[in-house]
Amino acid sequence: MMYYLLLVVLLCCGSAWVTLAHAQSAPPVQLASDYRPVDQLTEYWVSEKLDGVRAYWDGQQLLTRQGNLIRAPDWFTADFPPQPLDGELWMGRGTFDMLSGTVRRQEPDHEAWRAVRFMVFDLPGVAEVFSERLRSMTVLLEAADVPWLQPVSHFRVRHRAQLMQHLDDVIEGGGEGLMLHHGLARHVPGRSPVLMKLKPWQDAEADVIRHIAGEGRHTGVMGALLVRGDDGRHFRIGTGFTDAERANPPPVGSRITFRHTGTTANGIPRFARFLRIRNEP
Repeated sequence: MMYYLLLVVLLCCGSAWVTLAHAQSAPPVQLASDYRPVDQLTEYWVSEKLDGVRAYWDGQQLLTRQGNLIRAPDWFTADFPPQPLDGELWMGRGTFDMLSGTVRRQEPDHEAWRAVRFMVFDLPGVAEVFSERLRSMTVLLEAADVPWLQPVSHFRVRHRAQLMQHLDDVIEGGGEGLMLHHGLARHVPGRSPVLMKLKPWQDAEADVIRHIAGEGRHTGVMGALLVRGDDGRHFRIGTGFTDAERANPPPVGSRITFRHTGTTANGIPRFARFLRIRNEP
């Protein structure tokens, strides 16, 4: 009788069961919201937003945000602690394309991986508030004593002018922006209002619908992409491409990342500029 009841439950709820199993394959990462002014800026920890590849160490293997395996060399993770770590694989400012190519290889390039660091910014398996997690993270990584396993540097600011000066310094140096994390925040997977990203532009993703032929100096190559944003709106992106990318544009059906400075009254991204093809390592 018990077997029959179990079978009925599985048959009736099969789709939910599959959905749950699929959801569990992705690591429980916390995602940042866009920056908004706050009254008590001193309650936040600030760090540089690294333009790397998001990686999650589950205690045994490195995973992407979507839960796919990152095939790092065995020596790279051999002495990582058996505790979940959330961070970015990083080679330095302005090296994303090189890093992405290294991380996406099915057979790791050992020499290339020697330039990669795993920059840790959170301990997702710890129930402490963020300020305490930072202290625990420092102790944990110092004990691991792995040169390429490092904590992301965090600091405090007193007021908005100081925050914006840090942002200007990072952008001038070729960085991407800043992250702000409330010191009393617990780790909660998903989009968080107490973890914010501050950049002079916004990033978003869209699907390529069509190639639009170029004119003038772009005759014979792609002039713009017609894309569909996540809200279903169609718009063009015609800047940000190298000559090589215009000659061999992102394929129709591919997903791209672009930058923009807000939206128009009609909800269309303003000054949209191509950044890169969205590659899942």
